[in-house]
Amino acid sequence: MDIPRMGVPDALAGRSLAEQHEYLRSTFSRRTMIRGGAVTLGAVAGGVFVPGAAQAAPAAPATASNAAAEHVDGALVAPFGRHLSYGDDARTEMTVSWQVPVAVKNPFIRIGAHAGDLSRKIPAEIRALHTPAGVGTSADHTQYYVHAKLTHLKPGRTYYYGVGHQGFDPATPRFAGTIGTFTTAPARAERFTFTAFGDQGVSYHALANDSLILAQGPAFHLHAGDIAYADPSGQGQTKDTFDARTWDQFLAQTESVAKSVPWMVSYGNHDMEAWYSPNGYGSQEARFAPPTNGPDPKNLPGVYSFVHGNTAVISLDANDVSYEIPANLGISGGTQTTWFERQLKKFRAPGSGIDFVVVFFHHCVYCTATAHASEGGVRTEWVPLFEKYTVDLVVNGHNHVYERSDVLKGDKVTKELPIGGTAYPETDGVVYVTAGAAGKSLYAFPVADTYEGNEKDVDPFASYVTEADGGKKSVTVDWSRVRYTNYSFLRVDVEPAPVGRTATLTVRGLAETGAEIDRFVVARKVKR
Repeated sequence: MDIPRMGVPDALAGRSLAEQHEYLRSTFSRRTMIRGGAVTLGAVAGGVFVPGAAQAAPAAPATASNAAAEHVDGALVAPFGRHLSYGDDARTEMTVSWQVPVAVKNPFIRIGAHAGDLSRKIPAEIRALHTPAGVGTSADHTQYYVHAKLTHLKPGRTYYYGVGHQGFDPATPRFAGTIGTFTTAPARAERFTFTAFGDQGVSYHALANDSLILAQGPAFHLHAGDIAYADPSGQGQTKDTFDARTWDQFLAQTESVAKSVPWMVSYGNHDMEAWYSPNGYGSQEARFAPPTNGPDPKNLPGVYSFVHGNTAVISLDANDVSYEIPANLGISGGTQTTWFERQLKKFRAPGSGIDFVVVFFHHCVYCTATAHASEGGVRTEWVPLFEKYTVDLVVNGHNHVYERSDVLKGDKVTKELPIGGTAYPETDGVVYVTAGAAGKSLYAFPVADTYEGNEKDVDPFASYVTEADGGKKSVTVDWSRVRYTNYSFLRVDVEPAPVGRTATLTVRGLAETGAEIDRFVVARKVKR
């Protein structure tokens, strides 16, 4: 149930996120938005950081809270919530991000070839994010996110790193236990594993899935949106409930994996936080630092691509095309789709070195769960491109279940794909997976589950697709091959091959118990 924020008129519910943001800025005084403290390379303004504005920002009147932050002993403040992201070139760039509970001085990262040599010290950037009293339920709360972008790294190399600030140096014996590692993408095609899910939040099941993912040894992890659920309503409206502190819990929970595995995010409807401009993504710009090679990194920070070996991965923002939750519908003016097709052309061009193209985003293309089912906006905007450029795998969240389609073209089954079967995208079509059971409360299907060891044939059955007017169009479904209503995630094993041979993606659905619930292969003859 939506809980209206005090003093926010319901009339704003139909307006854009930009209009709602301006209302909030005028409602809450600037006095509550500017905080003092030792913030470098970032200052709070309008509910979000402004890079490079630290020197120009006026100081707030001294209060007990910010006075304490100005004089805190850095040796008593430990970094937490470490998370990694590839840069534009996954072979040579990595961004290490973390959080501190209070403002610190001179944040930095140390990096080296082994744990005993962290002599290279690089300054980091603090992005301070303030949520004033009256916005949601988190009272007067400032969060300090720190980022260090590393470049000119060597491909396929494991590096040791430690993060710190004045008073906290990971190179000293006292803090040596905080040292971590990361590995850059390889320079050439080689065998690797990646994992994926969406709709995680903060819960026991979310933590359990993280633990199981770490055990798979993935090169990277894809998060298909609805990341922390600080905004549990998910409508992109000012009346949505909101608690910014949930992000602190989430990043602490995720650190066990994300400190060593690049955590590549796409943004869902619960990640549109109306207080933060632009488009509700200003807060995510403070917290995450994904590649910036998308069409509009400022307004669409979750749209980007990267390459790992023989596999290209593209992250899209389905909020831009969603009929069901239209808060950000049309924000790109079509530029996202134009960029997306350019990426597909590039990766499918002869000599690209790319065998597989994986696309992930939040809203489901094909799903039958009763909560959201299928998104007509995505089908209209992107399915023709998936089919034209023979995308190998599409991963979604949004519905808190696991569901996998047969091989499809134009909403029609071109090939039944039983558990253990093989799809050939160049001739067969596209396979779609909903992997939205990462930790939040589960949804349901209109018919019985069917998964490995528990197969049931109940096709065809009724579902729906959300249309442009927000209505639900009834459809008959015969493509739902695997359905599982418990916590789960995806594991994908990529096996390259020489020219003329067949490269494969082996895709597995794994339950929270570790049991396999689904398995299929995507195969493609290597041309290069």
